[in-house]
Amino acid sequence: MSKSANPSTLPANDVGEMLRHWRSNRGKSQLDLALDTGVSQRHISFVEVGRSVPSRQMLIDLAQGLDIPLRDRNTLLLAAGYAPVYSEGAWNSQEMQSITRALERILHQHEPFPALVMDRYWNVLMTNDAAPRFFNCFIDMAQRTGTRNMLHLIFDPAGMRPFVANWAEVAKSLVQRVYREAVGRVVDEPTRELLDALLAYPDVKPEWRIPDPPDGTPEASAMPVVPLGFFKDGNTLNYFSMVSTVGTPRTVAAQELRVECLFPADEATERLHLDLMNEVHRRD
Repeated sequence: MSKSANPSTLPANDVGEMLRHWRSNRGKSQLDLALDTGVSQRHISFVEVGRSVPSRQMLIDLAQGLDIPLRDRNTLLLAAGYAPVYSEGAWNSQEMQSITRALERILHQHEPFPALVMDRYWNVLMTNDAAPRFFNCFIDMAQRTGTRNMLHLIFDPAGMRPFVANWAEVAKSLVQRVYREAVGRVVDEPTRELLDALLAYPDVKPEWRIPDPPDGTPEASAMPVVPLGFFKDGNTLNYFSMVSTVGTPRTVAAQELRVECLFPADEATERLHLDLMNEVHRRD
């Protein structure tokens, strides 16, 4: 079903088709869903084939049992003729002020290391001061017009790609992160378009979508993460990232926000990073 479909024109059993899709996506039988939600298996069957009209509360319960993302729960409710329950206001709207203030605190506390807030499609919404200062040490970020997207920044040969020490390994891990970190584990149409755009860059391989088995070499086992290394002045600065999300979201924007913080992966990188930021500060 198109995202822009008018709910009033949807077929009578569209809700049933949606539920069947999500149940299949989650690998649950009707019995599994019945046990999880307290809705009888017979009733779920009737809803899926269009023989029964679900109540608003039943749809909310079924959506909860299937861990459907909030944005898609609204679509499900609209298809059944009910008003959306979850606000789809902007990430920086009035209702989000308490969250945006918390995000600002996180970004500030992470100085002098880069930290940024992104939406579900890796578009950058907020950063601390360190993030643009760091990336400007490699490229002129002012030359990159339009929406700032972290993945395009790393994949683009005119962006950070020439400075990434282990680019193929990092790029492969990022492609797989897109799948793994998709909201509700849902690869929707904009996410597919993002993946297609990344795979269109030179030397990006389609098979990178599939995770490799763990590498058992001593070098791999010594590092618990895939480091993100950057070449700078004859040195390699290695980082890893930690991602934070809102724990109990009740709005679409709150569910789709995430904070990514870069940390030095070793003591040498920490020293080099601090020296680099001090040099930038002196120039400013």
